[in-house]
Amino acid sequence: MSKNPKIAFTPHIRKEPRTATDPSSYNQQHPSWRIADMELIDPFGWHKLDSDKIRAIREKLGHFESMTWNEILIAGKKRNHSVSTAKLCAQAQKRLREIGQNDLEELVSLRLSGPERVWGILRGGVLTVLWWDPEHKVCPSLPL
Repeated sequence: MSKNPKIAFTPHIRKEPRTATDPSSYNQQHPSWRIADMELIDPFGWHKLDSDKIRAIREKLGHFESMTWNEILIAGKKRNHSVSTAKLCAQAQKRLREIGQNDLEELVSLRLSGPERVWGILRGGVLTVLWWDPEHKVCPSLPL
């Protein structure tokens, strides 16, 4: 008798990770918000909002939550988009330096209505909300 093991077939040695989506891509994710860094001082602070305006903003951001980042930033790029920090107004650039965020290449602008914008830092599908810009002054003349 032979002591050599016998096998019926040779198994395939092809291990490939399988995922439904690219884990590094957040485009198909629904947005999430971080609010701990919201500015509560001038020039683009949230401190002057009344309860009616806060309700309206909450409703609009809630509407964004039903969409994916792809729908918000790609399909809706005329309203919502990333903006190079070099294109921001001098006050906004100064404020980024003051809060230690002057190394950012871009911020995200979400249009709520008319000139009203919410500005933040998008990382991994989560928008860290920074500024309330009711008069579209952070980046007033953005060519599309």
